[in-house]
Amino acid sequence: MATTVWKGHLTFGLISIPMRMSAAARGERISFNQLHNVCHSRLKQPLFCPVCNRNVERSEIVKGHEYEKDQYVLFSEEELDKIEPSSAKVMEILEFVKLDDMDPLYFDSSYYVAPEDAGVKAYKLLMSAMQESGYGAIAKLTMHQREHIVILRPGSRGMTLHTMFYSNEIRAAESIPTDKVELKDQEKKLANQLIESLAAPFAPEKYRDEYQENVRVMIAAKLKGQEVTAVAQPHMAPVIDLMEALKKSLAEKQAPAAAAVSTLAAEAPVGKKPPARAVQPISAVPKRAGKKATG
Repeated sequence: MATTVWKGHLTFGLISIPMRMSAAARGERISFNQLHNVCHSRLKQPLFCPVCNRNVERSEIVKGHEYEKDQYVLFSEEELDKIEPSSAKVMEILEFVKLDDMDPLYFDSSYYVAPEDAGVKAYKLLMSAMQESGYGAIAKLTMHQREHIVILRPGSRGMTLHTMFYSNEIRAAESIPTDKVELKDQEKKLANQLIESLAAPFAPEKYRDEYQENVRVMIAAKLKGQEVTAVAQPHMAPVIDLMEALKKSLAEKQAPAAAAVSTLAAEAPVGKKPPARAVQPISAVPKRAGKKATG
């Protein structure tokens, strides 16, 4: 069972839903340790106090905010707990917004939200109402010593929650002078055709981290004393003729489909057309007097 990262109540008007939250995703990657290049021993980074000239235990650590150079105001865990807002235990829905209006740029981390036994019916009611209306719920939630703005949305098996960046945390996009560029109708048509040739239903299981796969292969090769094979890198050249590049791109995408059709035609018997339907037409079935044809 996934580890619970937050537990409290979700409030919706006068409705209170006891619930718990667990991480929906976790990045997976191969990690490397830092070793001494002389003896290949793993390097350690202990908590060291330069004034006392010794390593310190975690029980000796307090939190401090540097308000001036080398000057700190200290806080204990108890003091930090005292200033927690109500959103540390209660996640109140502030408003509902259309999910289509939300910019994914604001999304940060994702979590699964599940009800406790006492809140299953209210949870289902809220989720069903959001599914039918197309709305998501904006709320506030405090965890890990920070108050987050969050969005709850209905999923296929339950509700998911995404912590969001505040507007002041979003960096301004660089201004790109696209208004000074004119596009030809033929260029836009070819670009749309290229998009259609690459269009497919979203299937995340198709994608994989090739870099991590290459790292695993490299580790296996090194363990066997083999040489590491370099991955071929594509040669990228600047696009000089946009129309020509679009035409070539489209031709390359259409070529595999044309080759598949040619292969089917070549495999068909000479002088005969491939069958257009799996069931033989009734008129072509020879009649037998006094007997029924059996399958």
